Amino acid sequence: MVFLNPGYSGERFWTDYSRYMQDAAGDLGIELKVLYGERDPARMLGNARQVLDGEHPDYLIFTNEQFQGPVVLRLFENSKVKLFALHSTLTEEQQALIGGSRERHGNWLGSLVPNDEEAGYLMGRDLIALAKGQSTELLAFSGVKQTPSSILRLAGLQRALNEAPHIKLVQAVHGEWQEQRAYEQAIGLLPRYPQVSLVWSANDEMAFGVMRAAAELGRELHYAALNNSDRVLQTRIDGRIEVLASGHFLLGACALVMLNDHAQGLDFVEHGGKDQVARLLRTVNRTQSKTLLKRLARPDIDMDFRQFSLLKHPQQRRYDCSIASLLE
Repeated sequence: MVFLNPGYSGERFWTDYSRYMQDAAGDLGIELKVLYGERDPARMLGNARQVLDGEHPDYLIFTNEQFQGPVVLRLFENSKVKLFALHSTLTEEQQALIGGSRERHGNWLGSLVPNDEEAGYLMGRDLIALAKGQSTELLAFSGVKQTPSSILRLAGLQRALNEAPHIKLVQAVHGEWQEQRAYEQAIGLLPRYPQVSLVWSANDEMAFGVMRAAAELGRELHYAALNNSDRVLQTRIDGRIEVLASGHFLLGACALVMLNDHAQGLDFVEHGGKDQVARLLRTVNRTQSKTLLKRLARPDIDMDFRQFSLLKHPQQRRYDCSIASLLE
């Protein structure tokens, strides 16, 4: 199998993501190669062409980062390589044009994405609860505009806001996942909105940028963020970030379990459908954050991903990969 990782080769989230995939590959007897796209659409497609021009893998795992999914599908439409969308799949608009999995592109088997919309909602709901029913204003920092996960998380926040008419969203900006960009935006926005007390951030880096700006401006704010870096987990433990969602770093490993079962004759389409949403993202409290921080710091992952295989556990009807064991 080959994974076209869209992230930077030095980016903690995406390198941890690949590390868990490699651990699962070891458990399952899979040969896995990871090619990093360095967040560059041209590099991502160059990696895809490299795979196409070389020895073809049995499975190619790709993302729809920067909406590049359709190009990958077109590149491989005449090959025998089985394709699988991971982390972000084609949007409804894209699928209306070129079809969904197992339709026009018959070798596109399906997809596995995290519960980004639900995560955005849970973060928004718990952040709003910190206002204790009082009217206040909220500032949101979303990710890269062309990233499905960014769009879905923001949609989840909007759902939470629809349930809380006493909270006003003053502005949602695209911090592009970057601490420095969010810092520069917050330096300009916070003085403009003196009534803002809540900050929702689609990842941890942007939250840190806003926190730096708020400290310089003498503002005390409540924060919600998402990720699993040592820094954000420690900040959740310290209480400086009061709402934190995490868990999606296991998604790639969960996909390998599904594809390994598929290679051995068990089609996941019969166990949850061809396109599935893994409910990996969840909010974590201080105690859970402390446990997760210790587990992720260990050099050995110490998880047997075979436990999630439906071939190994035929009594289960659906895949249920989760971080529950990491929180014990």
